[in-house]
Amino acid sequence: MGEFLELALRRDVVRRALRIAALVGTLLIAINHGDRILGGRVETGDLLKMFLTIFVPYGVSTVSSVAALRGQASQGRG
Repeated sequence: MGEFLELALRRDVVRRALRIAALVGTLLIAINHGDRILGGRVETGDLLKMFLTIFVPYGVSTVSSVAALRGQASQGRG
């Protein structure tokens, strides 16, 4: 787990994940919650769902980046 966190917290990995989360998360929020946003009917539960909607692409991007970095490292050793 230590190696994963070390790679996941690298500046380039975090920046990439934030960009992906902002882009994909915004698109998903618009698709999933756009009607409530435009209708002014956003409730506390909706905000939690929106937060989680942004967190998912961040997590996926981070895990993918860590896997790619580990793959590069193992190819360099092999």
